[in-house]
Amino acid sequence: MTYDFLASEEAFEDFIEAFEQGTLPRPVWTHAAHLAVGTWHLMSFPKEIAVERMRAGIRHYNECAGVQNTPDSGYHETLTLFWLGLIEAQVRDLAGSSRRLAALGVVAEYGARRDLFKEYYSFDVVASREARARWVAPDRIIQGGGNKSTLIDI
Repeated sequence: MTYDFLASEEAFEDFIEAFEQGTLPRPVWTHAAHLAVGTWHLMSFPKEIAVERMRAGIRHYNECAGVQNTPDSGYHETLTLFWLGLIEAQVRDLAGSSRRLAALGVVAEYGARRDLFKEYYSFDVVASREARARWVAPDRIIQGGGNKSTLIDI
């Protein structure tokens, strides 16, 4: 699948600007778009700042798009940190590389795997208000043993 927002450096910068301004059309705000924005932030800022900017950015975008951030809808802390953890692990050694090329790699790896979190979380955990409000570690186990929470380092 191709994504217009990753077609060129200029398209990617325009996409990020539209996200930050809250003017990105809602149909464009897909799972792949979330991944690309997360990649851009992790490639642009130290991890802690990238995480804070993602939190604020998603909440702001939701408000601009008419989505309320409540205990039951909108921004989801656990899923945001889960995906940022996977992205960060993939791009950690790409400092100085093109943010667009890094985003292309992340989208190629995870763009079609929107439900990957279900391997890490039971429905009850990810659907909880607690997980929406604050980080909750994965509650499922890797095949062959070991807790998957060791894969998340945010």
